[in-house]
Amino acid sequence: MQPIYITGFMGAGKTTVGKALSAQWQVPVIDTDKYLEQKLQKKIVDIFQEEGEEQFRLYESTILHSLPTQDVIITTGGGTVIKEENRKWMKEHGIVIYLYCDPAVITKRLQHDNTRPLFNQDDIDSFITLFHTRQSFYEDAHFSIDTTNKQPAEVIDEIEKKFKI
Repeated sequence: MQPIYITGFMGAGKTTVGKALSAQWQVPVIDTDKYLEQKLQKKIVDIFQEEGEEQFRLYESTILHSLPTQDVIITTGGGTVIKEENRKWMKEHGIVIYLYCDPAVITKRLQHDNTRPLFNQDDIDSFITLFHTRQSFYEDAHFSIDTTNKQPAEVIDEIEKKFKI
């Protein structure tokens, strides 16, 4: 099986859906953010703070290109898609699924999450702007699923319909 790359904005449900899909399909899942933290033995928020976003994006691309290209589900960080080389890599090596979620719902999901360096509860306008800035990159996928107000099982059902399982 080709890898399944799950993309989308932070808080859209990539990790949750990836884990559920992994359990249902009995295929391993790799979360690129967690993998990167393990490899560097450093939290993403610390990388952003100490080395900057540009360096983080370089690490992110390197990790993405080093992952298996068979029999795996890969949940990507929300910004992975901003680099054209990453979008191209994923589309050439697997199936890319974009998980869309309404940004107002995402802000509610993340309101108590302090692990995301690009989310600031006090500056929701910038957060929404970032969402819209990345929208076209996310849409450069094989297909999209709207996760707004849906349970993981509902999203899995929609994915399986796309794959005709």
